[in-house]
Amino acid sequence: MRWNIEYKETWLHQTNPTAKLLLFLPMFVVIVFVHNPNVLINWTIGFTALFMLFSGYRMKHVLLFFVPFLFIFISTSSSMILFGKGETTWFRLGLIHITEESFYRGVHLGFRTLLFAIFGLMFALTTKPVLLFYSLMQQAKLKPKYAYSFLAAIRLLPIMLEEFQTVHQALKVRRAAKAKGFRGKLELMKRYAIPLLSQSIRRAQRIAVAMEAKGFTSERTRTFYYEVTLGKYDVYLFVVMCVIVAVGYYMAGALPYVAIKDVR
Repeated sequence: MRWNIEYKETWLHQTNPTAKLLLFLPMFVVIVFVHNPNVLINWTIGFTALFMLFSGYRMKHVLLFFVPFLFIFISTSSSMILFGKGETTWFRLGLIHITEESFYRGVHLGFRTLLFAIFGLMFALTTKPVLLFYSLMQQAKLKPKYAYSFLAAIRLLPIMLEEFQTVHQALKVRRAAKAKGFRGKLELMKRYAIPLLSQSIRRAQRIAVAMEAKGFTSERTRTFYYEVTLGKYDVYLFVVMCVIVAVGYYMAGALPYVAIKDVR
């Protein structure tokens, strides 16, 4: 089974994967230590605009990607809003206790979750796995035997999904795809697990032999088919991120959405 979603390559796709990773990872740490909801709201708006405008995907696909994270936003924020602690009570009914402090903490936690999702989606949808590992080998000096092992493992995932569907269709033809009772379900699990595990072991063995034959266990310097380098698009990304962070922080003080500046 293959899912092909059309997209246009933008300058975000041309950035160096390692540079992009090194720019995104510190943002996760920074977001955790920001306790001003106005700052997080501004950053969410800015990075969402960056993602939507330059991801290269159609708007309907972008919105579809956001759906599960919107559910996470609602669940995380609502749990804090409905059951958080605070002194200024807005509403109380049984276990539900909504206060001013819990409301702002819930909104803050929800936007923090959305920011994590935006950075994760931006990296995943604008970075090719092959170029990521080539970049890690060339810029981060990751050993080739580890990088190619990860690439082989990633390649096995869609193959295993296709094999699962093949086994499922075969069991449906034989009317053995359903089971009743605990023992029946265990037997059904064996029908799926045994052929999938046996095929995976055979394929992993063939890949391991092929990698050893091509010298992936040696420590000598290797050449690469793809040369991944740093370029002007990495500077563009760094500048754009700095502008969004700085403007978002400034606007949080100049034009705040809410009066509270620290939810702790």
